[in-house]
Amino acid sequence: MAVQWADYDLDYIRHRYDRIARLIVPFEWLLFMPSAFRRTAVQRIGLAPGERVLEIGCGTGRNLPFLRDAVGPAGRVYGVDFSPGMLARARASVAAAGWDNVVLTESDAAEYRAPEPLDAVMFGLSYNTMPHHRAVLARALDLLKPGGRIVVMDAKLPPGIGGRMVLPFSIWLMKHTVLGNPYIRPWEHLEPLVDDFRMEEFLFGSYYVCRGVKRG
Repeated sequence: MAVQWADYDLDYIRHRYDRIARLIVPFEWLLFMPSAFRRTAVQRIGLAPGERVLEIGCGTGRNLPFLRDAVGPAGRVYGVDFSPGMLARARASVAAAGWDNVVLTESDAAEYRAPEPLDAVMFGLSYNTMPHHRAVLARALDLLKPGGRIVVMDAKLPPGIGGRMVLPFSIWLMKHTVLGNPYIRPWEHLEPLVDDFRMEEFLFGSYYVCRGVKRG
C-alpha cells in the first residue's frame, strides 16, 4: 500500500477539532452521511425511559437530541469530549433546549469517570479518531453495568474495489481534518469483548453501527 498512517498526539487532535467545530454539518454533507444515521444508531442502543447513557466523543451535540428523547426527562444523558470548541456548541444547544438532565464534561475519555453506573455507552463518530481507542473502549466497558449496551457508529471504507479506489482520498482528507483513521476496525475490537454482537452497514458499506452487551 502506497499510503501510510501515523497517529497524531491528543493535543494536536484537540486543537484541530476546536478549529473545525463549525464545519461538522458540511462534513456530513461532503461525506454523504445518511440523513437518519444518527437516529438509527441511537435506536440500536435500545434505551428505555429513565436510563443513563454516555456518549463518548459527543462533539457539538448532534446525537444528544436523540439520546435525550430516548431516555426522557427521568433519564440522564452524559457526554464527554476533550475539545472545548466542540463542547461550547454542544452546551449552547443543551441550554437552548432547556435540558437539565444532560451533563457534558471536557475530559480525555480514557480518564472519564461517570457519576453513576451506566445502562449504555455510545461512540458517536469518534472511536477511530482516538489514537488510544483501545484504552477508551476498556474504560467504556468498565463504566457499564453488567448487561449494559455499547454501540459504535462510524464511517468506514466500503468493501471491494470501491474501498480501494477511495482510500487515497480518504487518507488525504482524514490527515487534513483528523476525522479518523481508516485502518482502525472497531468492530473487530468490540466483538471479542461483548455478548450478542451485531453489526449493520449502510450506504453500500460506507457507514455502520455495531452493538454488544456487557458480560455479567
